[in-house]
Amino acid sequence: MVEKTIELTGTSANSIEDAVNIAISRAAVTIQNIRFVRIVDVIGIVENNAVSQWRVKMGLTFTIEDRLHE
Repeated sequence: MVEKTIELTGTSANSIEDAVNIAISRAAVTIQNIRFVRIVDVIGIVENNAVSQWRVKMGLTFTIEDRLHE
């Protein structure tokens, strides 16, 4: 098995978990076989002395499909 890991950043005004799920959902439109997510960094964007958005940097790992010559 071969796996590939890419880096994504998800952003949400609601929660850290929502930011992660937004990024995974968007990636799943074009990437199959997503297996793992590793949180690399979490950043809170502050506006008017409160966190207005969460930005989550993550590594997303998926398997590479074996394909025979067609």
